Amino acid sequence: MTPRLEETCRSSEAVGRTGALTEEAVLIQRLRAGDETAFTEMVNRYHRALIRLALAHVSDRSVAEEVVQDVWMAVLEGIDRFEGRSSLKTWVFSILTNKAKTRGVRESRSIAMSALSAEGEEGDDPTVDPSRFRTNGHWKDYWTDYPQSWDEGTPERRLLEKEGAGLLEQAIAALPSRLKQVLIMRDVEGLDSKDVCVLLSISEANQRVLLHRARGKVRQAMETYLEGQASFS
Repeated sequence: MTPRLEETCRSSEAVGRTGALTEEAVLIQRLRAGDETAFTEMVNRYHRALIRLALAHVSDRSVAEEVVQDVWMAVLEGIDRFEGRSSLKTWVFSILTNKAKTRGVRESRSIAMSALSAEGEEGDDPTVDPSRFRTNGHWKDYWTDYPQSWDEGTPERRLLEKEGAGLLEQAIAALPSRLKQVLIMRDVEGLDSKDVCVLLSISEANQRVLLHRARGKVRQAMETYLEGQASFS
């Protein structure tokens, strides 16, 4: 056993005794020690998420796979220089964002920043269909048609359990690039809003607007499908 690997093992044992090191810190030490199992664990944990994010920049899955392979090479080469200013997950995602953006430009598949701004903040299409709100009287701007409940036990909930994963993936894939990135980072991968702002170089207010619009579009797609199913029942 190499000295570095011995050090990693001792640190791992120390976690059980004192709780001094986090699971992530142990993983980082194992990666730095050249532990192939640790690298495999990280690939299994993040690979699909990285592919999804890469596809927000490039339109071809084979290109996305190439980008992610470049990311894993960069992780191996840079893990010794990782300073822990962010989580390991955020660091990996930042590498992906930079490489995918560069590849997207090279492949002429990226969207101009002006267009992204328009789609995310200044677009005229509403998040929710205006016809679902009252237009006059005391209850003006209140719902006329409330969103359907997806609580456990409803037909909608059962649909989501059986078909939801595929439907959600389709709805997310159909989102404009920047909306897709924010939604995947926040709602699918659970990144903190501050990390998303740093990764995408956007303001907190912009991040909230983009996330709200992305969620609205996905929900609208799901409701449209559910209404179509109901019409056949």
